[in-house]
Amino acid sequence: MIRDATAEDAGWIADIWNDVIANSQITFTTTLKTHAEMAQMIADRVVLVLPDQTGFATFGPFRGGPGYSATVEHTILLADRAQGRGQGAALLSALEARAAAAGHHIMVAGISGANAGAIAFHRAMGFAQVARMPEVGRKNDTWLDLILMQKRLGATDSANATRDDTV
Repeated sequence: MIRDATAEDAGWIADIWNDVIANSQITFTTTLKTHAEMAQMIADRVVLVLPDQTGFATFGPFRGGPGYSATVEHTILLADRAQGRGQGAALLSALEARAAAAGHHIMVAGISGANAGAIAFHRAMGFAQVARMPEVGRKNDTWLDLILMQKRLGATDSANATRDDTV
């Protein structure tokens, strides 16, 4: 049921992302995404979508430079109506498999401290919290913490759980 995105998906992907940008503290950005930007993202990287147009996931470089080439950072967003139905887990699992097949070793999640649901979701998916950066983001006159979580791709949950979730 999960498939690769096509250029035709750019509009609804932008709509989901823009709703999150405009109406939440779970992303630090305030700049809305254009359909053209989403079409370019689809052309440039792996973007997986749910067929009912309720969610997408993508990954890209964590940081620049060849030393980081085996580490990727992902984005996963679901429309409100898709929350709590297991679709996010299926989407993230498929994305992890694609990243691992491409030779990536670590997947990173950068999560707003205001997004307790995403922290719990990633923990349930085998990600471990490795850092908390207090007040590094600001949106709508509110300082936001950045939570960094990571997962070793292809590793067992116990291998990932050895990290310090109390950071």
